[in-house]
Amino acid sequence: MRSSRSRSLRARSGLAWAAALPLVAGALALGAPAADAAGHDGGRHTLQGTKPGWATQQADQGATAGSADVNARVYLAGRDAKGLADYAKAVSDPHSAAYGKYLSPAQVRSRYGATQDQIARVTGWLKKSGLRVTGTTNRYLTVQGDAAAAARAFATDLHNYRKGGHTYHAPSTTASAPAALSDAVLTVTGLDNAPRYAQHHSTELPPPSPVFRNAGPFSTSYGSKTDKNLPSAYGSKAPYAIKGYTGKQLRAAYGAKKWTGKGVTVAITDAYASPTIAQDADKYAARNGDPRYRRGQLSQVLPKDYTNIQECGAAGWYGEETLDVEAVHAVAPDADIVYVGGASCMDNDLLDSLGKVVDSHLADIVSNSWGDVEANETPDVAAAYDQIFQQGAVQGIGFYFSTGDNGDELAHTGTKQVDTPANSAWVTAVGGTALAVGKHDTYQWETGWGTQKSVLSKDGNDWTDFPGEFNGGAGGGTSKSVPQPFYQRGVVPDALSKAAGAAPMRTIPDIAAVADPNTGFLVGQTQSLPGGKLGYDEYRIGGTSLAAPVIAGVQALAQQARHGIAIGFANPAIYQRYGTAAYHDVTDHPLGAGRDLAVVRVDYVNGVDASQGTTTSLRSLGKDSSLHAGVGYDDVTGVGSPGDGYVSSYRP
Repeated sequence: MRSSRSRSLRARSGLAWAAALPLVAGALALGAPAADAAGHDGGRHTLQGTKPGWATQQADQGATAGSADVNARVYLAGRDAKGLADYAKAVSDPHSAAYGKYLSPAQVRSRYGATQDQIARVTGWLKKSGLRVTGTTNRYLTVQGDAAAAARAFATDLHNYRKGGHTYHAPSTTASAPAALSDAVLTVTGLDNAPRYAQHHSTELPPPSPVFRNAGPFSTSYGSKTDKNLPSAYGSKAPYAIKGYTGKQLRAAYGAKKWTGKGVTVAITDAYASPTIAQDADKYAARNGDPRYRRGQLSQVLPKDYTNIQECGAAGWYGEETLDVEAVHAVAPDADIVYVGGASCMDNDLLDSLGKVVDSHLADIVSNSWGDVEANETPDVAAAYDQIFQQGAVQGIGFYFSTGDNGDELAHTGTKQVDTPANSAWVTAVGGTALAVGKHDTYQWETGWGTQKSVLSKDGNDWTDFPGEFNGGAGGGTSKSVPQPFYQRGVVPDALSKAAGAAPMRTIPDIAAVADPNTGFLVGQTQSLPGGKLGYDEYRIGGTSLAAPVIAGVQALAQQARHGIAIGFANPAIYQRYGTAAYHDVTDHPLGAGRDLAVVRVDYVNGVDASQGTTTSLRSLGKDSSLHAGVGYDDVTGVGSPGDGYVSSYRP
């Protein structure tokens, strides 16, 4: 989802997602000679992570033509990058004297932002190298030019490399900037073009995706409907999956009580924008017992136009926005919601959306249901994201990212790994659970989200290949690139934090909420119906795409309980409450050792109606690949899910 150097990000509910990486350049004294390819300019400042891992000697196809086009971003380090990180930590730590002493966006720019002198020196260096500066913000410069000019600027030749059956160009060595610019350059992105999704297709978005419907029978609350004629599983008859939880049930499960999120604003970032979100959200609220939206309660901040519509599967993102908006409102019905849509699913555009939230302080809580695997993230991209997260932290803004829907990612990618940006030490990573809410909206239990699927045999007497193959689960595990942050020390077991080596590393998630689509949330959305007409319909959905906005809604309740004082970057406060009644300690066997759980699902073969028949399957719960939800912190649910006392624990 990158432009030029593009990395495709996914929405967590199974939608396509992509992100674009940023570039950072350093400051060079005006009039100083441009760097040549050998770096004869008084030394070089290495820009770590700018040579991708796939650019190997074995894949090298030779030098890139000097005339090849290059589009890049040079990200600016600002006045005091270390000071920014230090203050972001102090202002977020309940044990610090600076805790809660947030800065305004203007103060952040004044104290940590790039200076005009830095921008001028970086601009001068890039122009002298033969690159065109096509845009300047307070965070980065965009540049265009040819490979020869890029080589002069960044002291590395571009070569062509084979990757996945295609050929892309990339730096042959790690890029650098003149040493005189080391105070100004954070990183550069876009020097490789794998893959390149830079074409502008249209400013108009496509119609919604084809309708999806759940078949019945359903349980209305967990365990309320069981078919005694179906085969047993784990010594008993499994109940039918619920039709889909609604706000009343989720609020009861996570201790909302009297809190409604009044006076708090939650931002949501995704790509593109559903053309029917306002009417869909209001209709859903009216049909499912949520308060109707006040005038102005739901607003949108959208780009002037959209790009990469086909590559990103733009229509698929409408459902993501719908899920996020309706879930936040269901949990925190009085909170304001501002949707900030990206021009595409590329890193650059999603970074710009996050930047809008921070630069204008649009909200204190930001829900993000998208990401990619850690193997596709490089240090240059991570630096660009972390800079925004740190700027948000010093302003009292907290970012919540879903951890993915493929468990440890081994079955999906062939490599056990975590997802990103959830792996950042500066965000709250939200994992997933399977949730049982019984009659009278009573919380029964949760287990870690991870399912195995077994289909009913033709004669109806057995579950074939019971318990079946892994069918999806909450992302989690240990990062290979991010060191353990201070707030995880003494909480995350060494067996997890050191799973990748001797040094303790960042482990995710931090907290969790309902995500299992078999115990998921009911959403309402305008979709393309059979015959081509558009119409509103409702269906059950899950994924950590659900967990992230649910936690964002719970945080809005907690901020209201705090008399509106921003929680900011929440992880230090989340871990401070570890081991208390603030959390449900979620395990794989909530009913006791050896007592496994399952539900029965009936699905339309064509996803719409019974014209092509239905399939009946058993979904075993609490089976998340190699990840396990155990007593205490675990790599499926973190410290647990919000308990009955979570929101009230934030009261002064």
